Amino acid sequence: MKKSKKYIVRQTLLIATDLIALSFVAFWSLWIRFEFDLSKMIITGYFFNLLKMLPVTIILSLIVFKFAGLYSSLWEYAGEQEVVRTIISCFVSSFMWIIIQLITGLRLPRSFVFIYFVFSMLCIFMVRLSYRILRRVKENRRSKDIKVIRTMVIGAGSAGALVVKELQQSSHSRNKVVCVLDDDKFKIGKLIHGVSVVGNTSQIEENVEKYKIDEIVLAMPSVSNKIRSEILNACKNTSCTLKTLPGIYQLMNGEVNIQKIRNVEIEDLLSRESIKVNVDEIIGYVKGKVVLVTGGGGSIGSELCRQIASHQPKELIIFDIYENSAYAIQQELKRTHPELNLTVLIGSVRDKERVNNIFAEYKPNLVYHAAAHKHVPLMENSPKESIKNNVFGTLNVAEAAHTYEAESFILISTDKAVNPTNIMGASKRICEMIVCRYAEVSDTKFACVRFGNVLGSNGSVIPLFKKQIAAGGPVTVTHRDIIRYFMTIPEAVSLVLQAGSYAKKGEIFVLDMGEPVRIDDLARNMIKLSGFEPDVDIKVEYTGLRPGEKLYEELLMSEEGLGKTENNLIYIGKLEHIDKDVFEKKLGLLKDAISDNTADIRACVKALVPTYRIKPEEQGDTTEDNNEACAV
Repeated sequence: MKKSKKYIVRQTLLIATDLIALSFVAFWSLWIRFEFDLSKMIITGYFFNLLKMLPVTIILSLIVFKFAGLYSSLWEYAGEQEVVRTIISCFVSSFMWIIIQLITGLRLPRSFVFIYFVFSMLCIFMVRLSYRILRRVKENRRSKDIKVIRTMVIGAGSAGALVVKELQQSSHSRNKVVCVLDDDKFKIGKLIHGVSVVGNTSQIEENVEKYKIDEIVLAMPSVSNKIRSEILNACKNTSCTLKTLPGIYQLMNGEVNIQKIRNVEIEDLLSRESIKVNVDEIIGYVKGKVVLVTGGGGSIGSELCRQIASHQPKELIIFDIYENSAYAIQQELKRTHPELNLTVLIGSVRDKERVNNIFAEYKPNLVYHAAAHKHVPLMENSPKESIKNNVFGTLNVAEAAHTYEAESFILISTDKAVNPTNIMGASKRICEMIVCRYAEVSDTKFACVRFGNVLGSNGSVIPLFKKQIAAGGPVTVTHRDIIRYFMTIPEAVSLVLQAGSYAKKGEIFVLDMGEPVRIDDLARNMIKLSGFEPDVDIKVEYTGLRPGEKLYEELLMSEEGLGKTENNLIYIGKLEHIDKDVFEKKLGLLKDAISDNTADIRACVKALVPTYRIKPEEQGDTTEDNNEACAV
């Protein structure tokens, strides 16, 4: 209500100002015509004719201004449209004088209308621009005690121009744009909303120093990830805070504003292009199907549910042991996809009877198995829990998918399953072997999807580093030389969905994840992106490799071939043949071992996964008796 009253008062004042201004312009125009001689105006009778026509003409002009939107436009954000509307409105107002003369028979000098048109435009523009000037002066006075953020904008295109304008005009902004950079040599030296384009992106550091820049905004939403990464890598060598636009679609929708300019995230520095999938293939595969996602409340599981929900499934079933995460994704999907036939079930994949009951009741066509324990150090301390959940939970779901004749079963696996050095990776390798075994005997299409670390997933290194930086450090890295492959959550999920449409029999799908990233570089880049200096403002500490942790991860084993798919960034590795009798006997021994509270199960895991490397300090109670008990 308060805002409404303010708007009415502002509009009334503007109308009153225009009334006075147009009246003044009318007298001024006639006075100029008679060379500032009032007596000539009166003697010729034109002065009295003006007085008679003035009320009607001014009222009609104000009505024209109203319909042209001159009283509803926000002139602090005025652009070309407002200028054009003002010119047209003043032209129509001038033409009104001719119409009134024809109707009344009263006369004015012929040059009067032209003079009136010119000065009415100038006067109306001055009235509106004075509002903007007064507003700026008021804001400058208010912000004297507030520190100004000296800002560089990279990109002198349409996005850059919008960013400069928004930062200059928004009441939420403390930014003062002092320079713009662009690689187009024809733009260098030009002005964008009064700000000079001073150089190209190879001159970032020198211009940061020259103009004492505090913050850099990258306004090039349509460039490739590689170029974006190169520019941001140059920016992070400065001490500036980095921000960027979210994407070109925001510009297309006219959604660029101060709130849309976000901080640069570490995924912005990934040099490879984002995964592209064939949406038609995915829709054709998911549409009209009953889809079950185990672990649907987790990082990968919840994103799977989001993307599946947008592809028109007949029913989406979320199955998760953790009720809070299941509830969160349930409420989100209800809000974003009210048309979705959604079922959320609580339970554990360890519970074979519960799993079978779900398959018997809902008969899912597509199964995405994302439920798993995944934290390497925690699983090293609780190896039996890792085996119970990952191995036998997967066995329960895979067996139910086969028994109840699901169309496909997709396992979410990990690069840690390749030549594993930890129990979590070894458990996921056994899961892959289960999938391969069922693929040989079942009409259900079984397949695995293997990828590296997922940026931003629960428990991943990125959220940990963010918390440590927010706390003032130190940021802990296990080893200076440790490297990992990274991908974003949407990329990981799009790969999983694409794999579903490619799956035939026992494939393992692997993403081309580009170059691996040194975790030490990742930590230091995140510190720089937060506006701090590594080892000066925020200390980086090296804590040593954790139990079961590798210096590097692999994506394929030597016995797995590598074939291409229609998607150039997705490859297929074929899993090896599994001897059914030997495999099932070893699984039985493993199940017996996890029931024995005194036994160490690593020997039984090793019997199933020959590539599993157990470090001496992790042998525990793996005795010769245990080894013999697990041997076939």
